[in-house]
Amino acid sequence: MICPLDYRYGREEMKRIFEENARLEYMLRVEGAIALAQADFGNIPAEMARKINEMATSEHVKLERVKEIENRIKHDVMAIVKALSEVCGDAGKFVHFGATSNDIIDTANAVQIKEALEILLKGLGELRKVLLTLAKEHRNTVMIGRTHGQHAVPITFGLKMAVFAVEIARHEERIKQGMPRFCAGKLLGAVGTGAALGANALEIQEKVMEKLGIWPENGCTQVVGRDRYIELVCLLANIVTTCEKFATEIRNLQRTEINEVAEHFEESQVGSSTMPHKRNPVLAENICGLARIARALVVPAFENNIMWHERDLANSSAERFIIPHAFILCDDIIHKTLSLFRKLNVNVTQMRENIELTRGLVMAERVMIELTKRGMGRQEAHELVRKLSMEALAQKKHLRDLLLERQIFDRAGLEKIFEAGTYVGVAPEIVDRIVKELGD
Repeated sequence: MICPLDYRYGREEMKRIFEENARLEYMLRVEGAIALAQADFGNIPAEMARKINEMATSEHVKLERVKEIENRIKHDVMAIVKALSEVCGDAGKFVHFGATSNDIIDTANAVQIKEALEILLKGLGELRKVLLTLAKEHRNTVMIGRTHGQHAVPITFGLKMAVFAVEIARHEERIKQGMPRFCAGKLLGAVGTGAALGANALEIQEKVMEKLGIWPENGCTQVVGRDRYIELVCLLANIVTTCEKFATEIRNLQRTEINEVAEHFEESQVGSSTMPHKRNPVLAENICGLARIARALVVPAFENNIMWHERDLANSSAERFIIPHAFILCDDIIHKTLSLFRKLNVNVTQMRENIELTRGLVMAERVMIELTKRGMGRQEAHELVRKLSMEALAQKKHLRDLLLERQIFDRAGLEKIFEAGTYVGVAPEIVDRIVKELGD
């Protein structure tokens, strides 16, 4: 074993779709569907088509035999055709009738992609629910919002989680909308004219795709348009980038000097080989590292769309890597993100304490707004509060105290202004709306 997907990363549920024997099964299913569809239009005798479909499984067509033939003839699809023909008796002469290699390859791809996307949809749905649960639980949990890595104004942790859930929901929608584009197969033979299939070529193609539960390519060369795969791989890269963004937020909030959330740490878990006290965010870091590999697959996906004339074979070897790897990595990352948030430790007390680190400066906007309500111009108020903020920072004083010294507000008014929990706007209502819209 050389690839870490073989022994370290990826879930078996997704890996099974892309195993070598599974790939053979998908291609045999396509050959069977092609035979049955052609029988419906009189191209193949019905009993012969039924025999082909019956034998088009890896129970009858062994991977070892396919490899043996391929070693001799140096053609992977033709090896499957010959191995299937061997077990079909007289019906063998109709195997692969009117088809070309990419009719089988691309249509099998479409079936695999559809099943893989359904697994991703399930994982994304679970992640969305976990994030919504956190959003509800922390609807009113106040923490500091940060921009440019600096303290900004208060936010709620519930709103942060609700915003995450919305982004996941958009990915679910993208997958559903993209299914007909990603899961398109073809049966139009060499260079895409359907000449070998006769006058009913388009109807035969539609029948094959209907039997396989996918969509027909509506215009192709000898291959399905690779712009479809570009969009697919870019979507998978988009999803893993979202997960990396979430994981990066957790990594930052887990910093010792912030300590607002933390990745779950098992009782027997070791954080460092030399520093016994360490509790490193290794799961979040793993998500980030794998996401970078998944995004790197976008470049060859784009390059695979550039072919000579009606087709060449430069895309084939690259696609054997990028499609399985993109799906296995994306699925692994989704489920690791799910685990990260399902067991997330939220330090509410530290969130409250961190709001006070700037000695009230994070409430400067509210002070400015209150001044404008009392008749001061917005720009004048901004400049006044800016100067006072810089003074408070330089003197290490609380902004509230400077305002009190200058008798800009009375003490009771200042206490209300500097209560962070009352300056989160409509954040709780936004959480409620998102939970209502996205909850099952």
